[in-house]
Amino acid sequence: MFSREQEREAMFKKLQLLRSITNSHAHDKASVILDASKYIKDLKQRVERLNQDIATAASFTGENFPTIRVEEQEDDFLIKVFTTRNCQGLLVFILEAFEELSLEVLQARVSTSDSFILEAIATRENKEADDHIDAQVVEQVVLQGIQKWIEVSEQE
Repeated sequence: MFSREQEREAMFKKLQLLRSITNSHAHDKASVILDASKYIKDLKQRVERLNQDIATAASFTGENFPTIRVEEQEDDFLIKVFTTRNCQGLLVFILEAFEELSLEVLQARVSTSDSFILEAIATRENKEADDHIDAQVVEQVVLQGIQKWIEVSEQE
């Protein structure tokens, strides 16, 4: 049988393990559990985004899937989207995705003749906002725009 001291020690070790897994800096039990809850929520969102990416990838054949590259440049993002097939209407969905993130397009070059090529420089409309937007977030939103375009294209 465990004594109370052994139970406390076991609980403390489990709490320390939970702190290390979730990168929590809290010291009290309630705060560590709250941090763990937030960590799990973030993981669930990541899984959702990855599942959306997989669904998008599955709807294209290997050579037709758009190549997306997003680079952070100080306060701006350089966004490049390329695919070998002509994707009529795709630009509208990508621009709507930018709007969802409150990104303002400062400069863009687009070609839609035989293929789809987009090079855009975008910046946040409200740079003082607390929500952090990085290159990965922008790429995910562009992928979501492509997924919406695919869904609409399949219905036509």
